[in-house]
Amino acid sequence: MKLVREHIEFERGLEPKQALSLGKRALIKKWFDDLGYGPNEYIINADFSIDVRGNLDLRGTQITSLPDNLSVKGYLNLRGTNITSLPDNLNVGGCLYLEGTKITSLPDNLSVEGYLDLAGTKITSLPDNLSIRGEIYKDF
Repeated sequence: MKLVREHIEFERGLEPKQALSLGKRALIKKWFDDLGYGPNEYIINADFSIDVRGNLDLRGTQITSLPDNLSVKGYLNLRGTNITSLPDNLNVGGCLYLEGTKITSLPDNLSVEGYLDLAGTKITSLPDNLSIRGEIYKDF
């Protein structure tokens, strides 16, 4: 039997999973990296909630879902994406553009500080706990 010894260096102060780029934090980071967003544009909090510091423009990308517990300080543009649903507790500090998406319903506790663009969607009803400070645009 041959004994193999490995030595793995961990960055001081980091959890082993984080140091090895494993786990939920690494998946969130990869999601943003794949979309071209750098680490200065978002914060992953200790509870894995995510704060985007500015706008999140995903228009025309191949995304099909958003991470849970997402808060966007600026606008969130999902026009023309293949996204089919939004995560619960989504907070958008600006406008939310859903025009031309495959979304059929809005999640619980959705909060939008600007207007909500539902043009070209199949959304026919709104949740009771929806919070919107601006207007809703919908073509009927």
